[in-house]
Amino acid sequence: MLGALADTPLPAEMFRRPDESPDAEFYVEPRLVTHIDDATIAALTGFYRERLPPDADLLDLMSSWISHLPAEVPYGRVEGLGMNARELGANPRLSGFAVHDLNREPDLPYPEASFDAVLNAVSIQYLTRPLAVYRSVARVLRPGGLAVVALSHRLFPTKAIAAFQALPPRERIGLVRLYFERAGGFEPAEFVDRSPEGADPLWIVTARRL
Repeated sequence: MLGALADTPLPAEMFRRPDESPDAEFYVEPRLVTHIDDATIAALTGFYRERLPPDADLLDLMSSWISHLPAEVPYGRVEGLGMNARELGANPRLSGFAVHDLNREPDLPYPEASFDAVLNAVSIQYLTRPLAVYRSVARVLRPGGLAVVALSHRLFPTKAIAAFQALPPRERIGLVRLYFERAGGFEPAEFVDRSPEGADPLWIVTARRL
């Protein structure tokens, strides 16, 4: 399916959802839960430990009450952007946070070249305007900065876009790589599989800002 889209606009139907009501209504109540199991969280934390240098300034995109960052690593500024103030306020790793609906306003509320890395943990399936969001991610990253997108197989079915519900895992990964390519401003995206045996899968796509 994705091969046929290589040189054509992404169809609007890919980004439709069963529930098109305002996202602010869906996220009004805090959900202090995890969306992948413990072994998969540990694998994501291990990846962050390897790839995010100490003292880096980080943006946790579509954040919640936990960022899965290694507890022993001192980072610089860690900003969280999400949909529920109570969730964000409960996150001990955040230096600050903003409640911001990316499906209404995809431009990030930060100056250019503000961060060394922008993280998105198991939430990209909810973006209805991902190219606009990742153009803004490129803007707020410093040159050479890293964008990290972690995917698994769990989702809220009423709010996940049609493409993520229809595509098999390999093509979901390909779609995220296509987001980086179409957004512009990034080096070619790379993929690693960090899925723990017997646990939720963990697929990670990364790209550096040009």
